[in-house]
Amino acid sequence: MALLVMPMLAMAQVDFNKTPDDDLGNVEDEFQEYFFEALKQKGIENYDRAVEALHKCLNLDSKKPVIYFELGKNYNKLKNFGAAEDNLKKAINMQPDNEWFLDELYDVYYQQDDINNAIKTIKQLVKYHPDYKEDLAALYVREKRYKQALELLDELDEEFGVSEARDAMRNDIYSITGNADDRIENLEQRIANNPNNEENHLKLIYRYSQTGDKKKAYKAAQNLLKIKPESKFVHLALYKFYLQDGKVEEAISSVKIALTSPEINADAKAKVLKDFVAFVSKNPEFEGDLVDITALVDNNKDAQTHSDLGSYYLKAGDKVKALSNYREALRQNPNDFKLIKDVLLLQLDLKDYTAVVKDSEAALELYPAQPILYLVNGVANNKLGNAKKAIDNLEMGLDFLIDNPNMEADFYSELSIAYKAQNNISKSETFAKKAQSLKAQQ
Repeated sequence: MALLVMPMLAMAQVDFNKTPDDDLGNVEDEFQEYFFEALKQKGIENYDRAVEALHKCLNLDSKKPVIYFELGKNYNKLKNFGAAEDNLKKAINMQPDNEWFLDELYDVYYQQDDINNAIKTIKQLVKYHPDYKEDLAALYVREKRYKQALELLDELDEEFGVSEARDAMRNDIYSITGNADDRIENLEQRIANNPNNEENHLKLIYRYSQTGDKKKAYKAAQNLLKIKPESKFVHLALYKFYLQDGKVEEAISSVKIALTSPEINADAKAKVLKDFVAFVSKNPEFEGDLVDITALVDNNKDAQTHSDLGSYYLKAGDKVKALSNYREALRQNPNDFKLIKDVLLLQLDLKDYTAVVKDSEAALELYPAQPILYLVNGVANNKLGNAKKAIDNLEMGLDFLIDNPNMEADFYSELSIAYKAQNNISKSETFAKKAQSLKAQQ
């Protein structure tokens, strides 16, 4: 909504410094006193008293539109919209082309959500400032008059150039109507008018991809690369198309450009690397390229990227590299429970029992009700010959275990091992039987 401005032009009609040349001087002095009292009371948000003073002004002179304007503003503040509308209409009747009178009336209708009257009023305001035309477009959107809204946005774009706010409104309309063709047509026209605008090319690539037209998206990306060979952002799209077409060398080149470009943000880079990791997991002959690529961004990989690499190396059977990446991801995101669990299980697998005990104890301070942490701690302590510590943690972990027979069987198996190490054969056999019974039920 357009900013409301103090009606200095309207007030200028009242010449309070004029020297009276008849016997009405006392009346003008009294009018001036009441009028400035009204302004003072409005200034301190005492709108009722401002209204009282303005009515005294009316009793002295009912032909000044500024009085009705000020009454309208005060009634608007008091949420007495009926009185505000009546007084503002009187002011407008006296001065039909006064922008500030119309703007205040527009605000009265807007506050009441009276969109039809707001539209009628703002149509009278569009000649004063383009912001009013943008407000009118927003009102058309609220009334689902999308075609008229788009026509206004087109007019504004043509006159003043595109803006983020208008583009956001335009995209909202396209999303509501589901009219992807209009959205794409608008972008194509913008590119025709200004071929060097990289952002419009990128938007067109994205919109073609979103509609599933990969062929046109690919063509749009190639067109951008032809117009702007130095573009870095185009490679965020090109590497995917190259991979789909089996042009692996070109894809690798695009990936490297994207990952080493400072203007491309970390989230986008993480997505590129994740996609390439997924590609290499299905095409392991390109693992050497993955190693080269990850080396390029060693100092810039975020937690998610390290986690994805960890999953890739785990799937590939390289547990050491998987653990290294999971650990780095956990260093960056130390409260991620999934990462904590992945690291502990890999450490168990690699028989680093001392690390498991230390890291599981630290994890239990963060997540004291997670039974898996007690279980891995018990397993590691059993492996290290710390039967008493194993029993303490395993029995504590059982208290938090709910409806998980497989894990419960693992707890009983480890308790059996721990009690056997303490030569408590009776308890060891009891827990062994419990474990066997649960496994038999699976």
